[in-house]
Amino acid sequence: MGEVRKLQKKLRQIENLEIKINLTPEERIKISRKAELRSRLAELQLQLSGPQQTLGIVGDGKKEKMKRQVEDAPEALPSQTPPASKFLKGEEVSKAQATPVPAASQGKRGGGAETGRQRERTEPTSVSDYCRDFDNEQQIQQEEAEFTSLKSSWEKTKFRLRLLKGHNDIVTCVVAVDNLVVSGSRDTTVKVWHVPTATEHKNLGGHTGGVTCLSAPPPEYCRRLAWSLSLSDKERFILSSSADCYVKIWALNIGQCVKSIYTFNAVTALCFVPEEDGYIITGSDGGKVQAWSWHSFENCQSVNAHREAVTSLQSQGPLVFSGSAEGGVSVWENRCSDRDPLRLLHHWSGEVTGCGGGLGGRLTLSPRGDRVFLAHGRAWLKILDWRTGTISRLTNHSSITGVTDCAHQTGSLLIGSCYDLANGESSLNLFSLPQCRYLASLTWPDASRILCFAAWTTGSGDHRWVTGGHSLVVLEQLPSSGKQRGDVTVKSDSQLESSLLESEGDTEDDEDSDDHEDNDNNDEGRDGRRDDAEDGGSGSWSRCILQ
Repeated sequence: MGEVRKLQKKLRQIENLEIKINLTPEERIKISRKAELRSRLAELQLQLSGPQQTLGIVGDGKKEKMKRQVEDAPEALPSQTPPASKFLKGEEVSKAQATPVPAASQGKRGGGAETGRQRERTEPTSVSDYCRDFDNEQQIQQEEAEFTSLKSSWEKTKFRLRLLKGHNDIVTCVVAVDNLVVSGSRDTTVKVWHVPTATEHKNLGGHTGGVTCLSAPPPEYCRRLAWSLSLSDKERFILSSSADCYVKIWALNIGQCVKSIYTFNAVTALCFVPEEDGYIITGSDGGKVQAWSWHSFENCQSVNAHREAVTSLQSQGPLVFSGSAEGGVSVWENRCSDRDPLRLLHHWSGEVTGCGGGLGGRLTLSPRGDRVFLAHGRAWLKILDWRTGTISRLTNHSSITGVTDCAHQTGSLLIGSCYDLANGESSLNLFSLPQCRYLASLTWPDASRILCFAAWTTGSGDHRWVTGGHSLVVLEQLPSSGKQRGDVTVKSDSQLESSLLESEGDTEDDEDSDDHEDNDNNDEGRDGRRDDAEDGGSGSWSRCILQ
């Protein structure tokens, strides 16, 4: 397995090199070896495929893990987690076992010492217990039937693909506004696309560095800004951030930049907090988190929040979640004040999240209630209970050569991107929420690595998705009939059928199994760090999350 891990690590390094702004001759030589390394890795995997590599189980083959642990509740500690068989299929059995033995039964075992009055007093309780167990069993069966129906429905869903051509470099961020898709690229431009016709609507040029993030304020905040600028109340605005240290605010209808904010740092993450007057939150390549007033555009707060680049920022009500290149996650509360509006509630280090030390330092996050889904360039998604620090993980690829770059939620659907380092194939995996059960996967010919993702629904309830990376693709859900050439159907991956939510305690032996160091890899790591130092801005870009 040593050579397999070595090849996996080299392929990860090559993939991360490909998204740097500038490449040295040595780095170009490394990239040119990708096909050769993939071929060798596929050869070794074929040789090693056997009983020790059970389908659907991520690991290094040192231990057999035929029985997995799943969380019974987000707050549960790993040691309190019930077996999967009781959680998913036989929960009614465990509840029946936990039910006290009726007193009437105890009386029979005790030789009939109970009186008739005691039996009359205990029998109603016994009937109530059994009725409750029966109701629970009925509920479980109903939920299972609903999941089976949902899964079957997704496996028949078809999507039509539209390729949006216009960027001449990697698409780093996407966001949807009404019938428009807005994309930002390493080519320094922000482009606006009309989805129904798949045409470029506007080209917004103004940044001098690669665009790193986009954010769309809600309509009510757009109306406030439009009023202050004497623009139409139907005007929509988009925020863009860049390695050039600027955050720009664009009016989509008129296609102009109406405000620029200089942050003094390369901006690597961005989000909008729709609370009170509204706040713009930025993250820098040096780990700084800053808050800016939507009303005055002045800086309200600057905090050295992380040791390395802030790679992801997301808001959920008054909460702000920040993730960093070293794997740390911080949770902030917005106190809606003019000065220092963010108050730190929790910070969980990379040692807690298990996302530290990843090659390329890429971490994206997607919050939902008490849980935060973390994508950090591995074959699984981590799930953090941000109140307790409990960690679990969800298999997102049947092989440890899989890479998860981003996770996104839309309604009761969790979507995780997946890229196979060994063969270059890309897909989207769908899971039901809140149970995190696998539904189906979507892939298409020549699908490139998906580095950013956005999703929304049409007025009729159909899904529309857009993926960005080396290409920009819109996927539009189709009616059940009328498939045309080039349309793709969602399919089920049999190797992911058995994927379950695992408690972190049961997976520590295969954690980071492909990151064992060797002399050759150490040399590459030193080269990478030296190159980053020489490139200046490119080093920060290689650490920047492409969300």
